[in-house]
Amino acid sequence: MAGNSQRRNRRTSNKKGATVGSGGQRRRGLEGKGPTPPASMRKGHKKNRVANAQAKQAAARRPAPRRGGPKGPNELVVGRNSVVEALREGVPAKTLYVQQYLDNDERVREALQLATDKGLNLMEAPRPELDRMTNGLNHQGLVLSVPPYEYAHPEDLSAAAFDDGEDPLIVALDGITDPRNLGAVVRSVSAFGGHGVVVPERRAAGMTASAWKTSAGTAARTPVARATNMTRMLESYQKEGLVVVGLAADGDVELHELEALEGPVVIVVGSEGKGLSRLVGETCDFRVRIPMPGGAESLNAGVAAGVVLYEAARRRA
Repeated sequence: MAGNSQRRNRRTSNKKGATVGSGGQRRRGLEGKGPTPPASMRKGHKKNRVANAQAKQAAARRPAPRRGGPKGPNELVVGRNSVVEALREGVPAKTLYVQQYLDNDERVREALQLATDKGLNLMEAPRPELDRMTNGLNHQGLVLSVPPYEYAHPEDLSAAAFDDGEDPLIVALDGITDPRNLGAVVRSVSAFGGHGVVVPERRAAGMTASAWKTSAGTAARTPVARATNMTRMLESYQKEGLVVVGLAADGDVELHELEALEGPVVIVVGSEGKGLSRLVGETCDFRVRIPMPGGAESLNAGVAAGVVLYEAARRRA
């Protein structure tokens, strides 16, 4: 009897005590988790990668809106007609040099008046000094000094568009060496709501006084960026979600068929003679041709860019 009592006591003492309840956790686990998050918030989704890239771009934006590496020397515009035209078109000059004892004709008077109205520095210099400055060019007693253009960085163009809630519309020029073509493209980008122009750092036209004049003043509000390597720059844009469209006479897609113009896009224009370079052409997502019923073989860069930019603006309206 005593043994049975001890066994019962051991069983009683080993009995499991009270346990903590689930606290409703099982019940809550059966509840719904709310609406499905948008694609831009779902990890692994393409739109999530694009959104993350945009966020990184916004966080890494540099304080200066334009940055293009070391600056070169000042550009000189020489000759009475050239100086007057540059001043009329708002070329961002700093100093007007005037030859001592210069005959005061109508062009000289207009140049002096425009320079005064714009607050430029007026410097009088003897003719030998102007000859030295211009390496013996026929300056006719007037020399305009224009500081180097301050280029943007390619990432600044797309970042500024995304910050404004817009799809980037950017033109990249591959092998364009005529500054007047660059100025014409800048003018078209401004007219059709684009966000900027990208040019290569080497062997390409830059924002000279000639390009500025051709842009008809729109260069003051349309940034031009400079890329060290055009192919890598286009690949960087692709990682941000932009579609790279190259213009080519033998392109696989006609312009009116290209739906990509409705979204973030980079339009690449090659030189009139050689077209797109091989590596740039291989990097493009689409190679697009502009139909030309009149039979012309090609369009110059300014006209071709204007046609595509108009089509992009029409689709986005």
